Amino acid sequence: METQQLPEDRDSAPSPVDDEGTEAPSRSFGVPGALRVMRQWRGTLALVAVCVLVLVLVNRFVAQPFTIPSGSMENTLAVGDRVLVNKLSYDFGGAPQRGDVIVFDGRGSFVDTVTQDTEDGSGNDFVKRVIGIGGDTVKCCDVHGRITVDGVPLDESSYLYPGAAPSSFPFVVQVPAGELFVLGDNRAVSADSRAHLGDPGGGFVPVSRVVGRAEWVIMPVGHWRSLGRPAVFATLDRAIAAGGAARGHQG
Repeated sequence: METQQLPEDRDSAPSPVDDEGTEAPSRSFGVPGALRVMRQWRGTLALVAVCVLVLVLVNRFVAQPFTIPSGSMENTLAVGDRVLVNKLSYDFGGAPQRGDVIVFDGRGSFVDTVTQDTEDGSGNDFVKRVIGIGGDTVKCCDVHGRITVDGVPLDESSYLYPGAAPSSFPFVVQVPAGELFVLGDNRAVSADSRAHLGDPGGGFVPVSRVVGRAEWVIMPVGHWRSLGRPAVFATLDRAIAAGGAARGHQG
């Protein structure tokens, strides 16, 4: 019985043959795969570019890490700690409060704008604690050796470096409106507002020069923690407000 021959596949094209008579691979073989790989790479590169852009924008406008270069804020912040600074802290009507740990641009107050010298060679940015805000009278010291703000004594035991005195010398300043009086937590080694009292800016930091509030210690891992405002400053705020209300009532 004669077997039936399969019909010829009319749609198939003959394979190309090279000069020696062997079949050469189709030129179209692998091209779709290469195109897929190229598309995947383009997608990956686009995603990386978007991520980089987001990081740059966040770093520029929202939050920025800073490394602590000196011991002026010990034991709150150690040398080498990396802190995350909230750059939106004082936007939308907010303002630095007594007790906040802030990062600020020291040009014009802590830094000679001509030589760009700093206390620790770290650039123009400094980290200190706000002690007085505009209108405050900050004095050191009362009969018990404490700093006072508008006559109210400030208990600094929760953050002041162990064994450190509030100040090694007396001073009294009135903070101008729109400016801040700042001190390091380790007063013995901190070139803070006290060290610049005789400078043109009087040692005060303009609020406009504040980069933001230090919110978190993010490195090293063992130092992770938030940098909350010590409760003693809420007590100080209430006492100052009550004193102002009392003086107003007496007047």
